[in-house]
Amino acid sequence: MSDPIRHECGIAVIRLKKPLAYYHDQYDTPLYGLERMFGLMAKQRNRGQDGMGIGCCKLNTPPGQPYMFRLRSTKSAEQIAEVLKDQMKQFHRQERKYNKEHEEMRHEEGIEFTQFKDDPAAVKEHFELSGEILLGHLRYGTSGEFGKGSLHPYIRRSTWPTRSLMVMGNFNLTNTDELNQVMMSRGQHPVFGTDTQSVLEEIGFQLDEAHTQIYRELRDSTDIPADEIPDIISERLDVTDVIAKAAHRWDGGYTIAGAIGNGDLFVMRDPNGIRPCHYYEDDEVVAFASERVALMTIFEVGEDQVQEIPPAHVAVMKASGSLTVKPFISPQEYKPCSFEKIYFSRANDSVVYEERKALGGQLVAPLAELVENDWERTVISFIPNTAETAYYGFMDGLRVHRRQEVFDEVIAMQESGTFDKQKLEDLILRNWPRSEKVAHKDIKMRTFIAQEDGRDKLVSSVYDITYGVVSKEDNLVVIDDSIVRGTTLRKSVLRILSRANPKRIVVLSTAPQIRYPDCYGIDMAEMSKFIAFEAAIDLLKQRGMQRHIQATHRMALEELKKPGGEMINVVKRIYEPFTDQEISDRIAEMIFPRDVPWHGELKVIYQSIDSLHAALGKECGDWYFSGNYPTHGGVRIVNQAFVNFCERKGGRAYTSALPIPS
Repeated sequence: MSDPIRHECGIAVIRLKKPLAYYHDQYDTPLYGLERMFGLMAKQRNRGQDGMGIGCCKLNTPPGQPYMFRLRSTKSAEQIAEVLKDQMKQFHRQERKYNKEHEEMRHEEGIEFTQFKDDPAAVKEHFELSGEILLGHLRYGTSGEFGKGSLHPYIRRSTWPTRSLMVMGNFNLTNTDELNQVMMSRGQHPVFGTDTQSVLEEIGFQLDEAHTQIYRELRDSTDIPADEIPDIISERLDVTDVIAKAAHRWDGGYTIAGAIGNGDLFVMRDPNGIRPCHYYEDDEVVAFASERVALMTIFEVGEDQVQEIPPAHVAVMKASGSLTVKPFISPQEYKPCSFEKIYFSRANDSVVYEERKALGGQLVAPLAELVENDWERTVISFIPNTAETAYYGFMDGLRVHRRQEVFDEVIAMQESGTFDKQKLEDLILRNWPRSEKVAHKDIKMRTFIAQEDGRDKLVSSVYDITYGVVSKEDNLVVIDDSIVRGTTLRKSVLRILSRANPKRIVVLSTAPQIRYPDCYGIDMAEMSKFIAFEAAIDLLKQRGMQRHIQATHRMALEELKKPGGEMINVVKRIYEPFTDQEISDRIAEMIFPRDVPWHGELKVIYQSIDSLHAALGKECGDWYFSGNYPTHGGVRIVNQAFVNFCERKGGRAYTSALPIPS
């Protein structure tokens, strides 16, 4: 993607089914769970540029000993090996301390002992991340601060294990303000901040309620000894019911995982299935991850052994070891995020790979029309590196397209009784496109790490070209995943490509025009950041239609006064006066590199929404392209985002909006 964007976080969850001693005997390490956790996180490192966190919950810990731990690091997921190295240093420090103390005891008291690394019980007691439940989080922040305190997992502690809670997730809720109001109506005092805090406190409140109800029943019984009450509460705690009561007001996209201090584990998925979650189970472990291939690789299993948590379901593993996957709310229309397929998920998943190829194949027909089948003077490439799979799909589709052209010409000659050898020779032997790697990243600089004010300074020097493979008579075609802001195209890629001096540059976007904000996890939240929206506003002004903008502003304000179920997306009116082609043409004008000596033609071809669904399936979420949001909160957010734009307020519409300085 030429304009990389922040996107969904990644999760990894491991629940060991057997004591640590089993894994020491079977795999020669009591840290089997931690090693697999780091593996899952490393395989999903594309999902965590802001930092990472690991939580640990230990089962059957004696009273007086801690049982819930957390490690958080602002190092990016690319540096996950360094975090593991740091943890192993701590392990070895504890090992040296333990061995030294017990060596002294052996000499003084004649007590034999087992080396630390060979004593799973000692490892569990003395090394923090050696529990049976491990939660791993990779963060891409879309709201809140970006320091260590904003990293998951979050912890809510209590002297009762059944009231202690650790939570992390890949999610955005659209109605955090409403949830905070609910808490205040109970007499709580929430600290306004991220939706993570709201989720933690709401689940925690319902957990407290369930715990208290069971406790009071047991306390008032004369037949139950007090020291048996904690175990009975743990056994009777209905985690699915707790989740159902906590989540019934939530609006957004989410995969949320949590551990309760007594050893109960849960992983839940939103009613529309917007955010992904997969799981694998065998006799030794249950594991969850955002991406299927991470589980397949780390546990060396096939696709058929990894399942998907259904939308509106929560997987619960009790401390006793029983796993259930049950609905906690009514499922809604299935709308998985299409950007998972377009860009975010790793393409070594067979389904994702084929879908990305299909996205590329869908672009053959519109390009053929534009270049009028002049393939001999067309060079096909891609903007590295995530568009590479779509490029392969495009080339496959182009081969099919060309074979059909040759076949049709041969049939036409046969039916007409004529044979034009030269025409057929030109069609078969000469009129074929060239595929070259024209653009490549010359500097390994992750432009999406930078904050907004620093991104422009980075993008200008990231790309370079292969010289000498394009002539001034050629169409130079580059395939891109998506065009969000157009910043990298305008300030870097097209400036570099223009040095080849082609007749025409064509940018193919495997995604449709991004016209509306996302509020379910992707950092695409401000209307002014979308070049498609910028182009539509510019066209309205060019045609003297400022009143259309003003009227839409007033309508958006009126919509925001309505209940969620009655609200409509009035921002669609901004695009109604124009065809898709008119907006694409205006985008091409806006990103044209004006201050370079190249005077060729620039064209931009976007995937149509129909073609997107042909490649990814009818159910894939398309709200950022179509404006058709799957939840009421999404409709409210798009109207609010447009109001923010008109009133010159910055920030995301689902967080605080700040005035933009003049």
